[in-house]
Amino acid sequence: MAGASLLTLLDDIAMLLDDVAVLSKVAAKKTAGVLGDDLAVNAEQLSGGLKADRELPVVWAVFKGSMLNKAILVPIALLLSYFLPIVIMPLLMLGGAYLCYEGFEKVWHKFSHKEEHREQHEKHVVALQDETIDITLYEKDKIKGAIRTDFILSAEIIIIALGTVADKPITTQISVLIFIAILMTIGVYGLVAGIVKIDDGGLLLIKDKSVNLWAKAKRALGYFMISFAPKLMKFLAVAGTVAMWLVGGSLITHGVPAFHHIIESSTNFAGNLPVLPGLLVVITPLLIDLLVGFILGALLVFISLAIMKVVKKTEQ
Repeated sequence: MAGASLLTLLDDIAMLLDDVAVLSKVAAKKTAGVLGDDLAVNAEQLSGGLKADRELPVVWAVFKGSMLNKAILVPIALLLSYFLPIVIMPLLMLGGAYLCYEGFEKVWHKFSHKEEHREQHEKHVVALQDETIDITLYEKDKIKGAIRTDFILSAEIIIIALGTVADKPITTQISVLIFIAILMTIGVYGLVAGIVKIDDGGLLLIKDKSVNLWAKAKRALGYFMISFAPKLMKFLAVAGTVAMWLVGGSLITHGVPAFHHIIESSTNFAGNLPVLPGLLVVITPLLIDLLVGFILGALLVFISLAIMKVVKKTEQ
């Protein structure tokens, strides 16, 4: 009897693992789009402004913060899904609004305070070159900002993953969410670590001064990596901001029924056009999400500026 019970238990475990593997694959596919946005946002936030020997420690600190975020979010998502499923979408929309605001505020501050931004950048460059100056405070601010943004992106990943297993047993839900949380965090910050160290990798390759063909190929690749790194960082600066509007806008459009009809009708219209209908069907929802994210971000920034002006006047 004991042997039969053990075999039954092992069979149940095998079936559970098989379900978890299949559902994790489905959840990973559904969260892949957010993974790309997550990568762009975090790579942009962590690239530049750090000493070379501090880049990986900062990425590691944000990685640990991201794991803590998910350790908090997974049980909260499960509890809300069971007891208060109605509040999940409003909370995600609130987080999406924050991403829209943060993305537009970054752009607005850069263009409305050009001189201040330039002076801060010059001071920071000088600080990086001065070995006597402790820049840990700057690093802490950068880490906190990245972890704060990661919290919202992680919440969307967890909720999307939860949606794929909502009708499954609780053990399957927990297993899939934990697997996706770990996989996505390792994937994102592993790639971020590689991105921020591209230039250092190039420097390492060009150190080989041998005259053989292999050494020449390594030097050529190294010079390419060094020249490519700043271009990639500039691209990520734009892509990270756009990703904030895309993710934030998509959270808003998914939570407002009226946008469903707008997206559906716009996509159908784009699919009937004679030029590149397949491509237009794919990009039309993204463009609407981007437009919603940009407009909402602008509104929130201008509202916050107006409130600050009123507060200053009342204090005078």
